[in-house]
Amino acid sequence: MSKVLILGANGKIARLAEDIFLDSTGNSLKLYLRSPERLRDIKNELVEIIGGDVTDVQTLEDSMKDVDVVYANLAGGNIEDQAKAVVEAMHAAGKKRLIWISTLGIYDEVPGKFGEWNNSTLGNYITIYAAAAKVLEDSDLDYTIIRPAWLTDKDEVDFELTQKGETFKGTEVSRKSIAQLVVDITQAPDKHVRESLGVNKPNTDGNKPAWY
Repeated sequence: MSKVLILGANGKIARLAEDIFLDSTGNSLKLYLRSPERLRDIKNELVEIIGGDVTDVQTLEDSMKDVDVVYANLAGGNIEDQAKAVVEAMHAAGKKRLIWISTLGIYDEVPGKFGEWNNSTLGNYITIYAAAAKVLEDSDLDYTIIRPAWLTDKDEVDFELTQKGETFKGTEVSRKSIAQLVVDITQAPDKHVRESLGVNKPNTDGNKPAWY
């Protein structure tokens, strides 16, 4: 069975993905985060918890030694530096497969009034996430970039995909859907290699998310 390293392991999507992994796969998990005490509720023999900052390349490299897939659920104003550190550590550890959570709008792919609203609401957030995505796209890693629509906490898995170069669809998607997509990719790691996927719930088109 494969082993998955989850970076930013206390994020909302990451926690949902961890539950799916432990409930429905035999995968071992390495959970990497700055404050490991946040995950003290997880008691499972398949789980190893590692404390560290993603920009600490040596600790990151050490955590990758025996893993098959790296799933990065990261955020912050230094997301580009985090991306550079992940690429450097993966090269040093001889690892290739990466799943990376980004955001919608990084290619100016969101159309119409919703696109205008998204750009004005997210602002510089889009720019820094676009820069981080470019770090991966300029690398030789087998990445999958995931660009979710606006996230909800609905207890549902309902999503469709668009590719880089295609117009983004819809306005929202559940975190649970993104978590399920991440798990699905780890179970079929040859799929969506070097692709950037827009992810939305079907039939949610509008000028902004219905709940906003």
